[in-house]
Amino acid sequence: MESFLFEIILINDGSSDKSWDRILQLSNKNPQLTGINLRKNSGQNNAIMCGLKHAGGKYIVIMDDDLQHSPSDIPKLYAEIEKGYDVVYANYKKKNQAIWKNIGSWINGKAAEILINKPKNIYLSPFKIFTNAVRKEIIKYNGSFPYIDGILFMVTLNISQVENIEHHKRFAGKSNFNFIRSLSVFLSLITNFSMIPLQISIFLGILSSCSSFILGVYFFIQYFKNNSIPEGYTSMVLLILFFGGLILISLGILGEYIGRLFMNNQNISPFIIKEIIGKNNDLE
Repeated sequence: MESFLFEIILINDGSSDKSWDRILQLSNKNPQLTGINLRKNSGQNNAIMCGLKHAGGKYIVIMDDDLQHSPSDIPKLYAEIEKGYDVVYANYKKKNQAIWKNIGSWINGKAAEILINKPKNIYLSPFKIFTNAVRKEIIKYNGSFPYIDGILFMVTLNISQVENIEHHKRFAGKSNFNFIRSLSVFLSLITNFSMIPLQISIFLGILSSCSSFILGVYFFIQYFKNNSIPEGYTSMVLLILFFGGLILISLGILGEYIGRLFMNNQNISPFIIKEIIGKNNDLE
């Protein structure tokens, strides 16, 4: 990166180790480094959003801090985005991570194709570069549950990808990104950027009610043909299906309105900054 004018922003997301002490030490030696210490753990996407609100420069790179993403690959992303793209993702030759994470990434990618119109050939890598214009649009999001990739695809579809980037082994320590946190990210995707889950609820309600009507006709015919249906069974099943369907329809319709209000009126601060060290504004 010697040929670039750049800054480094490190977010300490309420860690319980000595990460902030180490950031303070590094900031004393490196004027290009900015450290931001959050008062509590706010989650990966909230921490990234915090960093984006303090970033300058023509382009912004997001990457993990465990060196599975190598800084030596940043020029490759930069060369691609200079062709006129708004966002460029890194795609790996092989992912050095647990199998369940690979499966989760695949499921998340398929869901993104449906919910946020992600192209099939794009891998939602946490290692990416985008323009400052895109950054300014991202930070307009004021919700408490941001999903950076989801917001990116709402802002632009002028997206590219660099293939065969090496995904290195973790430099040290153990990842805290467990299944529960992965599930939280997935829920942010399906609830923050699409009404499809609510529409599915409406569809299931209609299907359930239609099923009750069809079963009613079937049991009615069977009763006169065989006269062998247990007393009470038919009415109980039909009532459960019918009213269950009506409840799902009602919840779906109410959820549609509430979901829209929720998405438009989230004003809770997603992160709280305790202190900032070494802010470098040369790139503004």
